[in-house]
Amino acid sequence: MPLSVEEREKFLAGRRVAAIAVEAGGGRGPVNVPVWYLYRPGGEVVLVTGRASRKAQLIADAGRFTLLVDQTSPTYRYVSVEGELVSLETATEELAREIAVRYLPTEAAVDAHVERIMADPEAVVAIRMRPRHWHSADLGGAS
Repeated sequence: MPLSVEEREKFLAGRRVAAIAVEAGGGRGPVNVPVWYLYRPGGEVVLVTGRASRKAQLIADAGRFTLLVDQTSPTYRYVSVEGELVSLETATEELAREIAVRYLPTEAAVDAHVERIMADPEAVVAIRMRPRHWHSADLGGAS
């Protein structure tokens, strides 16, 4: 059963590792990799990655990507959202920290992660995607 708009946005805003898929071209299948991300209901999906990473280059070329988050414990749910690239810009330390806090267990771990990835700020980009097409389901019934 599909999730309501409110349910899918709340689910996507939760702390989950996502998988992104982006067209690779050249007769190959899409690149599909895990990412940390940030989403607030009604807003954009935001992720931070290396400017020279393959995923950043492919997203820039394709101008769009798909993000999938799921929950594998009862009840099984997923939300998949596809949309266009809004911007690809130099990431800020504040944004890198805001995302890291969602995933790392301690402030010390967050500090170390942010210091490592922001050592060369020009090498880190924030990718913003505006959700356009949603697919969702709760495959286990009511929670």
